[in-house]
Amino acid sequence: MEVELKYKLHDKKLLTDIPNDAYLIGIEEKDTREQVFMKAAYFDTEGYVLSEHDIAFRVRMEGSRIVASLKWNDSGENGLYTREEINVPVDDPACFLMPDPLLFRESEVGKHVAELLDGKPLISIFEIKFLRNRFRVDTGGAICEVSLDDGDIITDFGELHIAEIEIELFSGNKEEFLKLGAALAEKYGLAPEPESKYARGLKLLGRGRRDG
Repeated sequence: MEVELKYKLHDKKLLTDIPNDAYLIGIEEKDTREQVFMKAAYFDTEGYVLSEHDIAFRVRMEGSRIVASLKWNDSGENGLYTREEINVPVDDPACFLMPDPLLFRESEVGKHVAELLDGKPLISIFEIKFLRNRFRVDTGGAICEVSLDDGDIITDFGELHIAEIEIELFSGNKEEFLKLGAALAEKYGLAPEPESKYARGLKLLGRGRRDG
């Protein structure tokens, strides 16, 4: 289960101000800070059978690492997102262009995806390219990863710039995690991001709102 908070960054200056926040630096876990360029491709059938079932099939290059993911059972309210997620490391760069539909066949959700696809080919429906600055913090009651993303969602029907902060709960108390998000939102005047990157990509494609 993935649990995270998303907030819009209304000023590009926040991309540097927040990582340099004195409180966050004070609770930062040593040697966890890194800057990574990410390129993600989302896949579906020509008829969008996966998105119709609220399933996201993503392959993401994280620096030199490639990870394939399925996300499903999404729910989001006031910037708080919860979803089921499964990740599989991939060695073949060709997966970013043409992933194996059976990558997740060892899991129940992977079997379900194979049934939904029923032999239909996967195609890339849109890409997202962004620079992520991330680091881990320990509030004393929760361990969270703070990520600041700056980039673009790219589709055949247009592009959309993204600038946002994500706070993901790794372990510990959910209330502590929510308090951290609320404190940062109040200090920096952050508004909740009502849609995920995936949902915004689908909207550009004219597919309506999906919180995946």
